This record gives sequence, structure tokens and C-alpha cells, in this order.
Amino acid sequence: MRALARSLRQVRYLSQLRGGVLSLNGLGENEKRPILCNPAACSLIKHSYDKEFRRYLNQSLVLWRALSTTEANEATGAVGRAGPLLEYERRTTSGELVDGDSCQVDTLRVLQRLYEQLIEHEDSCQLDRYKASEKNGRRRWLWSRLIPQSSYSPVKGLYLYGGVGTGKTMLMDLFYDQLPCNWRKKRIHFHDFMLSVHSRLQMHKGVADPLEVVAGEISDESILLCLDEFMVTDVADALILNRLFQHLFSKGVVLVSTSNRAPDQLYEGGLQRDLFLPFIETLKERCVVHEIGSSTDYRTLGSAGQGFYFVGKVYSELLKQKFYELIGQEIPGPQVVEVVMGRQLQVPRGANGCAYFPFEDLCDRPLGAADYSGLFKKFHTLAMDGVPKFALHNRTAAYRFVTLVDVMYENRARLLCTAEASPVELFERIVTVADAQKISPRTSSRSQKRDDIDLCVDNVLGFAKDRTISRLTEMNSKEYLEQHEANLQDKASQIVHEKSEAIQT
Repeated sequence: MRALARSLRQVRYLSQLRGGVLSLNGLGENEKRPILCNPAACSLIKHSYDKEFRRYLNQSLVLWRALSTTEANEATGAVGRAGPLLEYERRTTSGELVDGDSCQVDTLRVLQRLYEQLIEHEDSCQLDRYKASEKNGRRRWLWSRLIPQSSYSPVKGLYLYGGVGTGKTMLMDLFYDQLPCNWRKKRIHFHDFMLSVHSRLQMHKGVADPLEVVAGEISDESILLCLDEFMVTDVADALILNRLFQHLFSKGVVLVSTSNRAPDQLYEGGLQRDLFLPFIETLKERCVVHEIGSSTDYRTLGSAGQGFYFVGKVYSELLKQKFYELIGQEIPGPQVVEVVMGRQLQVPRGANGCAYFPFEDLCDRPLGAADYSGLFKKFHTLAMDGVPKFALHNRTAAYRFVTLVDVMYENRARLLCTAEASPVELFERIVTVADAQKISPRTSSRSQKRDDIDLCVDNVLGFAKDRTISRLTEMNSKEYLEQHEANLQDKASQIVHEKSEAIQT
């Protein structure tokens, strides 16, 4: 009913605009924003006599008349409803999404419930970024330093976890895209989020509690924080997460995250994990934990095998040929990529948005997510020669390769590579502890000498490999590559448009 009332108020304001009152100066801030965020209002301001406005007004008048009937009053809930579940139903009806996955529908009901709770508690959660002025924000920051205060959100967040390719990222994006544009919100990959945290910590060296300052900055920017692919592998991240999120939650932050791992499995087997365990309890206390139990890997539904994944060393020359075809008339040469905190990454050959690397230069050197993120801010295509099979002897390189693929996938980059084997076979010697016990259970009659000395038993890699295999498969599908080309064309058109506007100016 509140949503309906807001809609009718907007109609009244729009009708004033239609009558010739094209200025919004007479309205309050709370009344301006819904109009300025409304596509019909924007269209009206530009073209006050167009058909779109008349249609919008007529529909609203019909809705107003409907209030006089009992049947219409019962229908008002559906009229005012919005959110990820309704958008999912619209997309499945139109054929944009595959229909019939009950696990995804169950998850969307949970997301819809969170969406409605946030709408209901918008004011108490302080989601509206326009209500608090910058001056008041500074005053609150100073006051909180003098008298520490806690303001936990009345709404719990959500921690979604499930197997690879179950649509976790799609579902969270569906939820995020339905949120009002005036909210303090952010959607970011977990790798990028932690890089930002470490960068902010560097800026606040010498402060008594830099984590509290960083948490204050993050909460000022976004009360609703959506983190994709929550995965803790770095000991530096593990040691700060508990205190960081204690500060964030106490400042009212609501966390929505996706992960391949259940909370109790995060950072399993990691160094000093006992110091990380309190964070798991904090996470479960402030978030509803929900598992997506789908058996379908949606990444493999595309037409795989259409890309540039070549198995065998004999294809190294073909890889170089494809690389030169993509860069066109440009001449490749060494380039430098700026990375966070003043570091640089040397690119052996680069031109026209394409970079060429031997595998060793990217994964056998001490590089991490920050370096890979910097690389794909400058390059949209990576040609990589010589991806090996992974096992115990090159476990560190496997970790870096997994991170590299994650960053590539998040940036929707294109991969050309030669490898010793198919994506599945690359990781066949990487297993979890449970899988290792099934493969070769240790008994008194079996000696250690008979065990596979190159089998890598690693829970973190063992769980991460399925995601990497799935993403490599999708990145070589026709659909992914077509989307990559479309993105490049859109960027090129935008650059041409910006240059044209600059020339005219």
C-alpha cells in the first residue's frame, strides 16, 4: 500500500509538470529523487507532450479508480511489488534465462525476502545516500571517535554458497540490479574488495586502529555490500577479516555474498586458522546462510570448444599467429602495467589490448590478484603459452593460475592458450583430503612408498579447481566470445562518441 501511495504522489507531481510547471524547485528532496529516478519523469522533462507520459498518467488514473473496489485493493500488493523474484520470472518467461531450476527459485525467494526487508527498513538502515549531508557525515565521524557507538543493522545479510556454475553470481546481480539507485550500495568481487582494503590500510599507516578507519570509509560509501566469490586463501586476509567485519557490522553494514564454500569450510587448512575462526561465528551471526543445491553447471550449457584453447606444445606457433591476427597492424613490444601501491608488472609483448605471456612469467613468479587486476584493466585479451598439468611439484603455480582465471572471468577477458591437457585433466592430480582417502586409503599393508608422490592433497585447491575448470570451459564457448566481441564494439563506439563530442566542444 505504501508503494502504491508513493506511485500516486509521483503521478500528482508529474501531472503538475505536464501542466507546464517544469521546475522541481517547489518540491522537497524526498519528493525530487523518486521523480528524477523515474524514467517517465526524465522523459517528461525532455519531451513534456509525448505519448509515454499520457500512457503513464492514464495507467495511474485507472489504478486510482481501482482503489474504490475490494478486488483492486487485494491486487495492490502485486501492483506495488518489485524485486529479484519478479525480474527472474520476467526473464524466464521471455527466454533470457533457463527455466525450471527449483534450487534457484528457492534462493530467489530468500533474496526477495531480503529485498523486501531492506525496502521496509530503508530509513533505519540509512540506505538513502542523499539524506545525510557531507557536513553531518563528518560530524558523526568525529562524534564516534569521542564516544564509540554501535548501530547494527536491523536486517541480517545473506551468505549464498553452492557448487560451480549454479548461478550464484547471476542471482546476486539480479538482486543488486533491482535495488533503488539512490541507495548506498556496492557490488564488487572479493579479490578487488580485499585489494582495496589493503590499499586503504597503507594510506592510514600510523593510525591507532587503521581497520576502524577503513571500515568507516567503506560504510560511508556503501551500507549494503555485495561481495562475489568470497574465498579466503591469503593469510594476510584471514588475519584481518574478523576485526574488519566486526567494525563494518557495528557501523550498520549489511553483507550479501556468494561463495563456493560453506562458512565452516572457509580457509580450511590455512595458516593460523584458529585466529580466523571467530570471523566464521561473526559471519553466521550477521548473515542468513543459504545453500544453492543445483546439480546443473550452467556455464557448460553453451557451445563449448569454440575458442582458442589448444592442447599440445606443437600449437605454440599457432598461438603466436592468432595473437598477431588479433593485434592487426600494430607492432607488439614490451609494456609496463601500473599495479596498486606503486608496483609495476612487465608485459613481454603487448599491442591493441592484447598481451602475450609465457606461463612461467605469470604463474611462476610472486604475483597475485593485484597484478592480474592491473593487467586486465589495460588488456582485454591474454595469450598464454605452456599451461602445465598441476600437481604437488607446482602447487604454488596452480594457486596463481586459479586466481588468474578468476580475475580474467570477472573482467570478462578473452583467453588464448596452449596447455598440456584439457581443463579437467590439468587438475586431475589435485584432490581434497576426502578424495585422497577414497583414491588410496592408507592401511597397514600399504607402505608410503606405493603412494603417488606427486598427488597434491589440498582442500583449498581441491575445491577451487572445479570453479576454474567450469570457467575455462565457459570462456571458450561461442556465447562468451560473442559477448566479448560485443563489449569491445561498445567500448569502441563509446570512444568514438567521446572524441566526437570533444571535437565539437
